[in-house]
Amino acid sequence: GSLITLSCLSHRVVCQVISSAVPADSIQENGTSGSSWITRLENSYGFYIGLGLAVFSSFLIGSSVILKKKGLLRLVEKGGTRAGDGGHGYLKDWLWWAGLLT
Repeated sequence: GSLITLSCLSHRVVCQVISSAVPADSIQENGTSGSSWITRLENSYGFYIGLGLAVFSSFLIGSSVILKKKGLLRLVEKGGTRAGDGGHGYLKDWLWWAGLLT
């Protein structure tokens, strides 16, 4: 038979193909058949789920930047020492923490 070499990060495997027989049934026994609800959902709505996740994550990232910036601007208005000058006043502001957690 033929030899096939497979490489994956730190492992290297050599496989020998003994036969080229086609299985009688097309349903696989390892749970990857098209009948599972997850596979049907991904086939039907995969693009829209991905698009929704991308829009939602960009909203969260943008909100995080805005909240942290508002917290830092509020610190400047109060006359606090900026982080670049050795101050840690931004750690006391809830807006900065809300932005960090977002």
